[in-house]
Amino acid sequence: MPKLQPISLIERAQTGGYAVGGFNMHNPETTQALIRAAEIANAPVFLQVGRAVVPHMGLAEAFYMTKRELDKSEIEASIHLDHGTYDEVFEAIRLGFDSIMFDGSHLPFEENIKRTRHVVQVAHSFGIPVEAELGQIPDASDSIVWSNFYTKVEEAERFVAETGVDLLAISAGVMHGVTTIAPQPLEINLINEIRERTNIPLVLHGASGVPVDQLQAAIGAGVHKLNADTDLRHAFRAGLEKVFSQGDRQLEEAMAQARSQMIEATVAKMTEYGCAGKAVGILA
Repeated sequence: MPKLQPISLIERAQTGGYAVGGFNMHNPETTQALIRAAEIANAPVFLQVGRAVVPHMGLAEAFYMTKRELDKSEIEASIHLDHGTYDEVFEAIRLGFDSIMFDGSHLPFEENIKRTRHVVQVAHSFGIPVEAELGQIPDASDSIVWSNFYTKVEEAERFVAETGVDLLAISAGVMHGVTTIAPQPLEINLINEIRERTNIPLVLHGASGVPVDQLQAAIGAGVHKLNADTDLRHAFRAGLEKVFSQGDRQLEEAMAQARSQMIEATVAKMTEYGCAGKAVGILA
C-alpha cells in the first residue's frame, strides 16, 4: 500500500469544514469494524493505538495487528499512536506509524514544551506529523471543576510556536468516558480563540456523549480531528451481550454480532463528523 501523508487528511478537513474521526482498536474484531465502517462510509480515518491496548498486547503487536488488517483494504487511513509516552513515540517511529501523538500534558509546562519540541524534531525528520496535548482531559465524573482543566490561550500560542506541532489537542469541556448527567457544553469561544492564536488544526479527545450540535460548532471553530472510543466500545459490548443473553453461545458468534454493531456505530460517527464520503483514495 502506498505511503499515506496523514496531514493531508486534516488539511482537506479544514478546507471542507469537517472533522476526521480518530478511533481506537482493541483486538482484531474492533480493528476490522473500524476499517469496514470507513469502507461503507467512504471516509478517511485515524486508526488509533491507544492507552488500553498497549499494556494488553504491547505497542509493536498492536501496530502489526492494525497493519495486517489495513493491508487488506484500500481505505484512506493513518495508523496513529494515541497518548504516547516519551519512550513510546520513538518506538512508534521505528515501527512505522503514520502519525503520532505525544502526550506531555501531565508534565510541567516548560518540560512539556522541551520534550514535545524534541519529539517533533525527530518525527518530522521521518516525515511523521505530531499531535500534542495542552490542558488536561478529565476522566468521566459527575462533578468536575472545569476551570482546572481548560487549555489556556496564551500557553497554547507559545506552545505551538516553540514546538512546531502539527495538531493540538485541547481541553474545552470534553472528558474521557461518559457520565450519567448532561454533558458540559463545549467552550466554543475558547476553541475559536485558540485556533486564531495558534493557526493550526485542533483536536478534541473524549467526543463520546457530546451532542452533535456541539461537535458541529466545534468543527466550525477549528476542530478537525475528533477522537471517540467509549461510544464504540459500548456498541461492541452491546453486541456481545445481545448474543450471550440468549444463553451459552460460541464466542465467535458474539464477536461477529459485536463487530457488526460497532461498524454501524462508527458509520454514524463518521456521518456526524462530516467525513463520510470524503475519502479520495490512498495518497502518494
